[in-house]
Amino acid sequence: MAQRFPMTPAGLQQLRSELKQIKEVDRPQNVKDIETALGHGDLRENAEYHAAKDRQAELAARMAYLEGRIGHAQVIDPASIESDSIGFGATVTLTDMDTDEEVVYVLVGETESDVKAGRISIAAPIARAMLGKREGDDVTVQLPKGDREYEVVKIEYKPL
Repeated sequence: MAQRFPMTPAGLQQLRSELKQIKEVDRPQNVKDIETALGHGDLRENAEYHAAKDRQAELAARMAYLEGRIGHAQVIDPASIESDSIGFGATVTLTDMDTDEEVVYVLVGETESDVKAGRISIAAPIARAMLGKREGDDVTVQLPKGDREYEVVKIEYKPL
């Protein structure tokens, strides 16, 4: 069985939008760029042509990646989850036990992660350390600079 990639409905839509952009805008523009570069003569010394061909390969690789992710997506709507433990789609409030600072993370698919926005990949070390924990539990995260201790303050499953 093929590997499934968990993602939110918004994450799937983001991938579909990027794929559409490549197919309808980027790739047709790349074809024009190649045609224009071909008109500039000798291909051995034609930097525009080689750059356009490199871009063509990049676009093809990205399309294949996106199609694979979309085709094997396991779409999970966090709003439909009822659980008191941390899992995919959870919005988790933690307190750093050293600094008393509160942080909020949302556990999302790998392609949706955005640390600055508080969205962390389900595969990230901190997310893996939180899986299955409940409110009041302690979480130890092993980081390069040493272990960090958190307490789970709140777990919510809500629309993203």
